[in-house]
Amino acid sequence: MSGGRDRAWRAEMVRRIEADYNRSADTHLIRLDLPRHPGVTLYLKDESSHPTGSLKHRLARSLFLYALCSGRLGPDTCVIEASSGSTAVSEAYVARMLGLRFIAVVPVSTATPKLDAIRFYGGEIHPVDDPRTVYEVAYRLERETGGYFLDQFTFAERATDWRGNNNIAESLFAQMAREEHPVPSWIVCGAGTGGTSATIGRFISYQRHATRLCVADPVNSVFHRHYEDPAITALPDDRASCVEGIGRPRVEPSFLPSVIDRMIAVEDEESLGAMRALSQRLGRRVGGSTGTNLVACAAIIREMVAAGETGSVVTLLCDSGERYACTYYDDEWLAERGLLWQPAAERIATLLTPTP
Repeated sequence: MSGGRDRAWRAEMVRRIEADYNRSADTHLIRLDLPRHPGVTLYLKDESSHPTGSLKHRLARSLFLYALCSGRLGPDTCVIEASSGSTAVSEAYVARMLGLRFIAVVPVSTATPKLDAIRFYGGEIHPVDDPRTVYEVAYRLERETGGYFLDQFTFAERATDWRGNNNIAESLFAQMAREEHPVPSWIVCGAGTGGTSATIGRFISYQRHATRLCVADPVNSVFHRHYEDPAITALPDDRASCVEGIGRPRVEPSFLPSVIDRMIAVEDEESLGAMRALSQRLGRRVGGSTGTNLVACAAIIREMVAAGETGSVVTLLCDSGERYACTYYDDEWLAERGLLWQPAAERIATLLTPTP
């Protein structure tokens, strides 16, 4: 293909992605009043309303734009990703929009509805038994197909325009502008690649906001360990969190601890209990990583109340719980794994429901 035709193809692909971005960039901001704590208000940035149902829709667009504008994609390129599911769903959507073949390298334990969604958008599934091998397998497929490994874990923070362009941080602050506490005291998010926390943290500094950033991390993840001790770069054993989409066994290149004010480690049982309580409050199911965020929010809110502080706390509703109907919302599945989520659900329900 000639350089001129290749440039024209690339321009059209960028236009398609930007058009999709224009249709869905501003997701809803949900306000949750806390009657027991009238000085503090909780907000959820609902990323499940994206076309592919999760926060990862933003990342997928950014990664494809980065690859296109770096000259790494052509009309016949096979695109590969290593993912726990949600990123691959969103990338399969974008790949289909661009007419490109897409292969998702995913752990064999990935929730079936996520696999079905990847296939729905035309993606191919390459399962691996050991989640730690997803990178190695993705690079091998890149070589075998002559394709391109998007590598969300390396490129997430650099592919996202953190200064603005209606990224998640700019959208969030714009939506908060007319609230009684327009500049949040805290923003809470999880870390999978580290890209979202990097974007939000950089934007806070760039706009000179007083907002502090907390990253909620599963107990069986390396990120919070690395935050406390930079010498720790990998988990010491095979332990892994059951909360899909966040937490990693190794420190990813996109994770930037320097933009984070605090990290809170959360047990899986706490995450799943909070997920159940919030789903009851909203009248619809949310995913496990949203529960992780909510546990950290609850800790921060308790501290604010104890200190006599007022303000707003904002977190992310990362994806829909419908993807986890056969896992997190299956009581037998939870019981088989010894996950006692009920006590945490009761505690979070007390926070979210009115006083008697």
